[in-house]
Amino acid sequence: MAATLRSSAIPLLIAGAFFMENLDGTVVVTALPQMAASFGIHPVDLNIGISAYLLTLAMLIPASGWIADRFGARIVFASAIAIFTLASVLCGICDDLATFTFARVLQGAGGAMMVPVGRLIVLRSTPKHELIRAIATITWPGLAAPVLGPPVGGFITTYASWRWIFFLNAPLGLVALALALRLIPKGRGEARAPFDAIGFILTSVACLAIMVGLDLIGRQDASGLLAILALIGGLGVGAIAARHARRHRNPLVDLRALSIRSYAVTIWGGSLFRIAIFSIPFLLPLLFQIGFGLSAFASGLLVLAVFAGNLAMKPFTTPILRRFRFRDTLVVNGLINAASIFACAFLAPTTPVAVIAAILFVGGLTRSMQFTAINTLAFAEVPEDRMSGANTLFNMVQQMAMGVGIALGAVLLRIVSPVDPDARGIIPLASFHIAFVIVGVIALCGLIDVLSLHAAAGDGVRRGAAEAARGGKV
Repeated sequence: MAATLRSSAIPLLIAGAFFMENLDGTVVVTALPQMAASFGIHPVDLNIGISAYLLTLAMLIPASGWIADRFGARIVFASAIAIFTLASVLCGICDDLATFTFARVLQGAGGAMMVPVGRLIVLRSTPKHELIRAIATITWPGLAAPVLGPPVGGFITTYASWRWIFFLNAPLGLVALALALRLIPKGRGEARAPFDAIGFILTSVACLAIMVGLDLIGRQDASGLLAILALIGGLGVGAIAARHARRHRNPLVDLRALSIRSYAVTIWGGSLFRIAIFSIPFLLPLLFQIGFGLSAFASGLLVLAVFAGNLAMKPFTTPILRRFRFRDTLVVNGLINAASIFACAFLAPTTPVAVIAAILFVGGLTRSMQFTAINTLAFAEVPEDRMSGANTLFNMVQQMAMGVGIALGAVLLRIVSPVDPDARGIIPLASFHIAFVIVGVIALCGLIDVLSLHAAAGDGVRRGAAEAARGGKV
């Protein structure tokens, strides 16, 4: 009984840590003006603090699998929570940009270990018949945080102080640390091959360059040429890193799991879906505020309909995946999700609020279902000896897809909007409609890869979950 309770509690603990980490990446945005006033700088200058966090994540995630195997997942995860919590307090007491940037780098270091190692703990500690439920639990925070971040940050900034955005992580982090030390089984680090320093440098430089390029694309005052050069350089170094990983005896980033079709589909086609989905939280608030002329608060309330859909779907994801095959679920649900994105291309200021909320609610339902299915299928057929490498690569790709998705929204609005120096800050409603159509097409393209799946892909996990449910084990 105690073991069963522990296996059920661990995913909840990891989900809580994920939510804290994911929320921190988005909640800061609405507090930038007040933070800039405290530091005595221009709000745009604070971009370095946000970028430093994301770039640190991109650089250190590749090493997470090796570190977890070398020192033990329990101690690494607990240390990551401690570092993240300490860095949050430092962010809250900062009085200048340099100190804040340093604190964000430290926070990023904690986050880079917290998320991948947390997922690895769940994969290793969860029986196959409970994998669907566990993945559904840890998937939800990543969907909810980007939607909840801006309104939560705005509320705290308006009614308290921006510093409380970071101070609130302290009690949450202390509770998570205590639970991690209590719930996660002790384990010794495994004897592994020496650290692949060349692989780490190549992979980190590639991730860093790509994230810098994406960050530059999202900035209105940045050089487009520099952004393109950074992206091309990042992709070039990434190709060299992949070649190194295939030839190295014990590579830092193990690509062997890509030979498993069910895993490869979640990397290639799944990334297109992630890119499309991560662009939505960027486009929707701008559509409502600039296109419709709504206030930031009213816009935030509408976007919460997406979160409501995520929340409403959570109890049904596990039963659906037990009942229907992964390929069928991904195709049908993916088509509905794409339809909800296309529907956003027809929204106008005259559209009834109930209709807008319904469309966003359906979008929230389907993206929750799709993410849970993709994240479960990714590891359903990966053998234990490849789990660490597969998890590291999966987290790297997911981080890149998030950056691409946010940049995609900015790029699309720039490309499809007419150039008018006298209309700064004004984006025609038609530009948003075109952007949503393009995003919908990208979501559809992600389903092409899914069609190549064998009909029985992931059935071992599904059958185990269904049999356990019938036997009363789940």
